[in-house]
Amino acid sequence: MTYWVPKGGLPGQTELTTGESGRAVFTEAYAVLPRGTMRDIVTSRLPHWADTRLWVIARPLSGFAETFSWYVVEVAPGGGSDRPDDAHDAEAVLLVVGGTASLTLAGVEHRVGPGGYVFVPPGTAWSLHNRGEEPATFHWIRKAYERVDGVEVPEPFVVHEDDVAIEPMPDTDGAWGTQRFVDPLDVRHDMHVNIVTFEPGGAIPFPETHVMEHGLYVLEGKAVYLLNKDWVEVQAGDFMWLRAFCPQACYAGGPGRFRYLLYKDVNRHPRLHL
Repeated sequence: MTYWVPKGGLPGQTELTTGESGRAVFTEAYAVLPRGTMRDIVTSRLPHWADTRLWVIARPLSGFAETFSWYVVEVAPGGGSDRPDDAHDAEAVLLVVGGTASLTLAGVEHRVGPGGYVFVPPGTAWSLHNRGEEPATFHWIRKAYERVDGVEVPEPFVVHEDDVAIEPMPDTDGAWGTQRFVDPLDVRHDMHVNIVTFEPGGAIPFPETHVMEHGLYVLEGKAVYLLNKDWVEVQAGDFMWLRAFCPQACYAGGPGRFRYLLYKDVNRHPRLHL
């Protein structure tokens, strides 16, 4: 597997703003953050994390992502945290895309390399360190877990994406498939973070329009994506946010596969203003 890993840096003073970052779009229905926007000057730091920087590419905000936050985190050799998240009700998914992370989850130690997927339930103790010689980079998707009376909190797990089969979508002859890391029928989970894969020429052949909010980070390849009424070119390293009910479709451009990490909120009543 290959994954786009941001390198930071800054473009040269002679480069045009219409370069890699020039495709940035922010609308009421969707946003596109091209990979060229992930530069050194827009990184953030977190309390209790040593030698670590991150790009915050989504956060709960009126008119933007409402249900989740999404970071791309780079931990330098020797860096990490024994106190990564003080939010007791936050759940998380981590996907390692570069280097190797030493992760302790619910008292069990794991070495997680590229393609390693981690689910952290709310209230679960975990820590992460980079004991290697190259930066460890991972996606960190956080959501406030919505507890339901009589429904247990799901258990933590660590898996590699190679061990999760790509399930083809009906009537696509395998051109479009999804790796689902939790059972879609398991209502203990209130978010799904999957990997969606299109073979060259694969497509979403109708404008999906539904209640789920989406975050999509392109891991590999390129495509033309329908966002609301606009067809937008995207490639590995680009991030998209889609508001609930924003129409979406796509055509994978090839020559290789088009793959993205997908967040969506599921399995709960929409909150009402009572």
